Parts: sequence; structure tokens; C-alpha cells
Amino acid sequence: PVGSLHPGTRLCASVRSLRKRRRRGRFSVVKRCDHQGTKRTVAVKQVNKKLMRRDRVTQELNLLQRLQHPHIVSLIDTYETPSSYALVLEMADQGRLLDYIVSWGNLTEEKVACYLRNVLEALHYLHNCRIVHLDVKPENLLVAHTASGQPTVKLIDFGDAVQLNSAHYVHPLLGSPEFASPELVLGEPVSLTSDLWSLGVVTYVLLSGASPFLDESAEETCLNICRLDFSFPRDYFQGVSQAARDFVCLLLRTDPGRRPPAGLCLQEPNTIRSEERNFTLVVHRVDQEHNARFYVLNDLLTLCTGTCCQTISIPLLKNYP
Repeated sequence: PVGSLHPGTRLCASVRSLRKRRRRGRFSVVKRCDHQGTKRTVAVKQVNKKLMRRDRVTQELNLLQRLQHPHIVSLIDTYETPSSYALVLEMADQGRLLDYIVSWGNLTEEKVACYLRNVLEALHYLHNCRIVHLDVKPENLLVAHTASGQPTVKLIDFGDAVQLNSAHYVHPLLGSPEFASPELVLGEPVSLTSDLWSLGVVTYVLLSGASPFLDESAEETCLNICRLDFSFPRDYFQGVSQAARDFVCLLLRTDPGRRPPAGLCLQEPNTIRSEERNFTLVVHRVDQEHNARFYVLNDLLTLCTGTCCQTISIPLLKNYP
């Protein structure tokens, strides 16, 4: 039954991998499979038992089974093999958001606003449940088409998500720090608005195709985050409205208490607004240059996956100028 990991002889036989590997995470591989019983295409997340403790997988499972939201990927079933724990998940048929943007060839602020609203609605739902995701980044935003053919964004990967029952929960920094909030980088207590910082970085990426804090090393990236060292280069932000830039600045505040909650962002007048001038401005047409920029960013995300930043000197970061 969903809600527990159980031997997967029956289910494993009914889930057949017919396509190439879909993506690799820090501790898992996600494959696109056909579920023979329901005739559905599903995503099977196989977590390596040698790399992840059972209780960590169970924590993700327990969170996912409680969640039902159109912008959060659904858990269908679970099973266990001798080498892996497996979560059978709803398939987002259009793949990763950045790849989807590249494939369609152009992007306007109207589209960015729609994508962000989807993510904000997912975060608002999670935060009402006192759940913080702690890994909001482009790689964890997938796109599915609705019955009417409209794109909808779905949040995935709850491996780092936690229920905040205490005001003093400190989460270890794993993987790339690029989308991590300052409090996460500094080893300080996280909050629900830690996700809003990450969404601010995602917004910057969607508006420009560039990454605001990413540097040559994880430590330099963390220093940039703690110093709030970012700008809006003209080459990348020409044609982007002031309202959109203000929304990024609204989320990228070092003090977690000064960041607006997701529910307020959905009502916030400074959110990328539905003014005609904003919607008619093309943020970027994905020509050769922009294609290259998005692909480089995707490559960097892939390369950063699997790194562990716990070796960064926290005292050094806390003494940043």
C-alpha cells in the first residue's frame, strides 16, 4: 500500500522501463516507465540503499502521501528492491521547465508570471501545512500539459522537505548552494520563507537565463549569497520591467522575516503585473545565444548535483565583510 515501503515483486513486474534514463539526483535515478496495470506512463524514482538511509526515504514518502495539489507531483505507489527504494510518481510529460522554455523558443513576462504563480500556489499549500521544501530550483520544476494543452508547473523532489514543528530547525546544506538561502548556507535555523529566497533566484533565472550568485566554487557562491552580491546586467535584463526586478528584490532579502510569505506574493502588487506593456515585452527570444546560456546553466546544475557543501567553512562565511 502507498505509505509504506514493501517488497516489490508484483509492482516491480508491472512497472516496465521502456525509455532512457530520465535524470539523476544526488542519491537516486529517475526513470520514465510504463505502468502495465494502469497503462499510465509514470516516473519511478529509485533511491540507492547504499547512499540513503531508510528513514530518510520514509520521511519523503510520509510527506508525499499527505500532499494533494495540482502543482505538486503525486505519489502513486512505492516498492523496495534488494538495491533500491522506489517511489512511483506522476509523470510530468514535458520535462524540466528550462528545457521546456528552450524548446518553445520564446519567453514573455506573462509566461514567467504564470509559471511563478504555479510554484507560489504549491508553496502556499505546503507552507499552510508547515512543510518547507528546501530545494526549490529549476531542476525540481517540471512541466505537464493539461487536458486543454496548457502548460502547468509541478514541484518535485521532497527529499529535503521537512515539517517545521520547531522554530530552530537547522538543515544540512547538500548539493549545489546556488539556490540556497543565506540561513541555510550559514547553518542557521530555516523557515518557511527559505523557500521564497530560492524562488527569487529561480525568478532571476527565468527572467534572464543567467544565474545571480553562481561562481567558480561552492564557497565563492556561498559568499555571494551571504553578501547579497547580485545585480541586473543590462545585457541580460534589457526589456525586463521594473516590476519584475522589484519582485526579485522582494524575495532576495537576507533577513527571513522580511521576505513575504507565498500567500502574500500571490496578492502582492509588486509581483510581475498583468500590465499590457509587461506582457508584450519579450524577456528573451531563445536564439543561439540564449539557447547556449540555458544549456550551460542546465549543464552546471547537472555538474553541481552530487556535490556536498558541508566542507565549507561556516565560521568564514559568518565573518563575511
